Amino acid sequence: MKKIVVTGGQGFIGSNLVEFLLEKNYHVINIDKSSYSANPYNVKDFKKNKKYTYFKLDINNRNKISKILKRYKPDGIFNLAAETHVDRSIDSPESFIKSNIMGVYNLLEAIRFYLKNKKKKLKLIHVSTDEVYGDIKKGKKSDEKYPYNPSSPYAASKASADQLIKAYIRTYKFPAIISKCCNNYGPNQFPEKLIPKMIYNIINNKPLTIYSKGQNIREWIHVKDHCDALLKIFYKGKIGESYNIGSSENLKNIDIAKKLISISKKNNYKQKNVKIKFVKDRPGHDFRYALNNKKIFKRLKWKPKIKFEKGLKETVNWYIENKNFLKKISKSQYEKRLGLKLWLRKELF
Repeated sequence: MKKIVVTGGQGFIGSNLVEFLLEKNYHVINIDKSSYSANPYNVKDFKKNKKYTYFKLDINNRNKISKILKRYKPDGIFNLAAETHVDRSIDSPESFIKSNIMGVYNLLEAIRFYLKNKKKKLKLIHVSTDEVYGDIKKGKKSDEKYPYNPSSPYAASKASADQLIKAYIRTYKFPAIISKCCNNYGPNQFPEKLIPKMIYNIINNKPLTIYSKGQNIREWIHVKDHCDALLKIFYKGKIGESYNIGSSENLKNIDIAKKLISISKKNNYKQKNVKIKFVKDRPGHDFRYALNNKKIFKRLKWKPKIKFEKGLKETVNWYIENKNFLKKISKSQYEKRLGLKLWLRKELF
């Protein structure tokens, strides 16, 4: 039985990946510091599974990470431990620097120390984002060689981690692969992101807030398709390479809102206060993302299976059926508008 470490396995993508791997009979070691967006509800069904092991641990704790690697001797590591919300990074960049850059550095060093003293092979799949490429002009798509141009502190922290890993690959012959995925949607997602927040507002009879006029374009992929792609990269991907993971399903934010309202009507969840409300745009908001996915499509023979319309309906139904998902999360963590604090904190001076 192969052993896989998943960092950030209580979060949205991480918990879906844990479930995906357990279903395929892997022994999964979940390492998560359990920050605000990590939800124990996401992994509640795994606790009695003998193939599942959980450590509440920050990846910055290099010594303990090293001990876990030595004890379990994993075949691979999927790194999903990260702060991910752009608006939150605008308000407070420091935690993003600590988790997304320093955390990756300490994880790399723990792995490097382990590999130096063990003959067992190990592979790191580092999960990054399409946001490292920045704004993509109409008619263009970013392939794996497209220059990095991050716009937010979040995107810059992920770009920094990518570059650090590339340096380790070249300098130390480090066994790593970088994946860069478009926007994910599906079950278990913390409601600070566009789709789960809108679903939450629909269920609770609140307006659907959209930045500016809702014309910003994003590419969307179901989280289960993302997990499938990650496993394909683990087995078929080439060490030292990067792979874009996308769906080529690009939609305006306003169209997402309209689709969700339409689905809610059919589910009898349309209420009087559920209407679109435009709000002030976030600073530095990228207008358009679009990935060139030819590399993974052609070289690894992978393509997404879940169409957006079907996946979105299933996602709405999941949140309706799993209202306890939000019970233990403070509403202040996801109802308050973020991303508008452009002043410096007093304690820095």
